[in-house]
Amino acid sequence: MTLLAHDRYCGEIAHQVEQLRAVVTSGADLAAPVPTCPDWSLEDLVRHMGGALRWVDALVRGRAQENIPWEQVPLGGGPEKRGDAEALDQWLAETGELVVGALREAGPDTGVWSWTGMSDAGFWARRMAHEITVHRADATLAVGAPYEVAPEIAADALDEWLDISLFVQRRRGQEEALRLGGPPRTIHLHATDTAADLNAEWLLEFGADGVSWRRGHEKAAVALRGPLTPLLLAFYRRLPLDTPGLEVLGEREVLELWLERTAF
Repeated sequence: MTLLAHDRYCGEIAHQVEQLRAVVTSGADLAAPVPTCPDWSLEDLVRHMGGALRWVDALVRGRAQENIPWEQVPLGGGPEKRGDAEALDQWLAETGELVVGALREAGPDTGVWSWTGMSDAGFWARRMAHEITVHRADATLAVGAPYEVAPEIAADALDEWLDISLFVQRRRGQEEALRLGGPPRTIHLHATDTAADLNAEWLLEFGADGVSWRRGHEKAAVALRGPLTPLLLAFYRRLPLDTPGLEVLGEREVLELWLERTAF
């Protein structure tokens, strides 16, 4: 697997911050519920995402070698007054500048604590690029706005989500993480609207012995086919499998089991 360039991830964070700011300043009701994050309003979502970026800024800027509690991050919770779109927008803009600046200054190889075995700034650039990519989808779905994402970012977001699933599965002895026991089962993901050189197809195998995945076109127990962006959002549980344009072929229950057990 080949990662994108560190600066590409940094640039995507900056771009997604701008796109999320556009939702905040669009006149949308900040108190509106977010269907894909049922416990949050739109403002809760934005504050969570901005807080995550501020937390990563603190980790990277301080070259942290252990976790920093969120409550210790200055302005990590957002502006004091709720319901103020202008203040929320300004806070989010400042947040984006801080974290992108810190990540670019550090470079990908600088050692920084993480909750995985990949403890460097490069991990956090990739993680935050995809975290905000998906949470912006939550925001746009909440307000009924259109949503687009660059194909290489969407494909890499799927790679990363599978990597995280593999990491969590490896820790299942301690946490009962994914609970994916039983015989090996396979899922094929197939983007139907991308250039051939992107190789936007995946084969996922899971069972009692763990999780593995690879890029490529292979037969599986079930296939999920469709345009790359809705494919990504469905695999992240942001869109239903019956979304127009998506197609499930084969043993649907295998795909549903995976989605049910990977809500972490």
